[in-house]
Amino acid sequence: MSLATNSTLPDVSVLVPAKDEAENLAEFVRLTRETLLPLPYAVELVIVNDGSHDATPRVLEELAAKHPFVRVVTHRTQRGIADALKSGADVARGRVLVYYPADLQYLPSDIPDLVGPILEGQADIVTGTKQGQYNKRLVSGVYNALSRWLFGVRVKDLNSVKAYRRELMDIVPMRPDWHRFMVVVAASQGFRLAERPVPVHPRRAGTSKFGISRIPVGVLDLMSVWFQLRFGRKPMLFFGIIGAMLFSLGLLVGGVALYLRFGPPHVGFRPLLDLIMVLVISGVVLFGFGFIGEMLAGMREELRSLERELQRKVDK
Repeated sequence: MSLATNSTLPDVSVLVPAKDEAENLAEFVRLTRETLLPLPYAVELVIVNDGSHDATPRVLEELAAKHPFVRVVTHRTQRGIADALKSGADVARGRVLVYYPADLQYLPSDIPDLVGPILEGQADIVTGTKQGQYNKRLVSGVYNALSRWLFGVRVKDLNSVKAYRRELMDIVPMRPDWHRFMVVVAASQGFRLAERPVPVHPRRAGTSKFGISRIPVGVLDLMSVWFQLRFGRKPMLFFGIIGAMLFSLGLLVGGVALYLRFGPPHVGFRPLLDLIMVLVISGVVLFGFGFIGEMLAGMREELRSLERELQRKVDK
C-alpha cells in the first residue's frame, strides 16, 4: 500500500490548486489513486481550495473523509496558484513536491515520470513539456522563447506541471504568479534541471481560469524576475551605469551649449539648457536609486544570514 495516511509519512506530496473544480475533483482523485497505489513509495494528495464559489468545499470534505491519503487546505478568498502552492507545502509532509492542477488537462498517470529523476538523484526539479494541441499554444511558445533568451535556461517548457525537492520552497519567492519562474530561479541557484514529456488533454468540465488579460501581467513579471536575478544583489550595476551615462551626456551637452554661447558662433540655444538639466538631474536621481538599492540588498543579505543562523540553531 503506497498511499499515505495520517500514520504513514509520504515521500511525495502532490499539491493541487483547485478553484471551482467541483466537477473534476472526484475523477481526479480516483485516477490519482489508481496511479499511486502500485508505486513503491508513499504519496499524499494535498488539495488547496483557492476560494471556490461552487460545490468544491463539499466535494473536498467528502473526498477527504473517504480517502485517507487526501488532505485539504482552504483559502477563504482566491489567492492564486503561487499562494496555493505555498499553503499546500506548509502542510505537506513529503520531501518531493509535485505541482499538478485539478482540471484533468494533465492526467495523474504522468506523475511518476516527473518524480522518478528526483527520487533517483538525477535532478532537483523536473518540468513537464506539454505535448499535443492546447489553448494559448502560441502565447506559451512566445513566453518560453523569451524566457530561454533572457535567462539562458535550456528547457522547452517553463510553465507546466513540475516536481521539485522541498528545499526549492526556501529559495523561490512565492510572490503572486511567480510559480511560473520556479525553474528559472532554481537554475540560477545551481539546482539540476530535467524535463519529461507530458500530454495535454481537453478540459472535461469547468472553464479555464486564464484569460488574455494575464499576458501583460506575465510580461511584467518576466521583466521583474530578470531584473532581480541580474541586478538584485548589485543594483548599482544597473542604476549606476545608466545614471553615469546620463550625467556624462549632460556634461557633454553642457560643453556644447557653452561653446555655442561663448564661442565664435555666439549663438544662444536655450532648449539645450533644459536638456542639460534633465540629463544631469536624471543621472543624479538614478545614482541615488542605486545607493538605496545597495542598502536594501545589504539588508536582505543580512536577513538571509540571520535566517540561516536561526535554522542551524533549530536543527541542533
